[in-house]
Amino acid sequence: MRAKMSIMGFNAEAVKPLNEAAAAELGAELLGEATIFIVACSCLVLEYWRHQAHHHLKKRQQRVAWDTMQEEVDHLALVLEELQEQVQQTAAVAEVTLPALEELQKQMQEVRAQLRIPDGDKPSSPQAEPTPEE
Repeated sequence: MRAKMSIMGFNAEAVKPLNEAAAAELGAELLGEATIFIVACSCLVLEYWRHQAHHHLKKRQQRVAWDTMQEEVDHLALVLEELQEQVQQTAAVAEVTLPALEELQKQMQEVRAQLRIPDGDKPSSPQAEPTPEE
């Protein structure tokens, strides 16, 4: 104590010793303040831990949501590729069948011309004669 007082610039012999009541009161006050300080520090540490746990939970939920969206995007990309392949196949089939269809239309016009049927009229199918009912 004398070293502390001399470092602080006080004369150690000028300090009067405390009586027992004053020392007990000072000790009780110091103990009370230390208790309050420890409780406050504990509350700060617990609040920090709680905040970190909440932050980690939120990050984990965001990561799960991100992964889910990424999987959905990947799935949609695969579906898009399949649809593009189908469109290309349909276009290829149309390129093959379109000339054949035009050729059939020309042949139909020739047959109609030979039968002397105008383009707008279709040949009528023979109608069945009604059967007499008794």
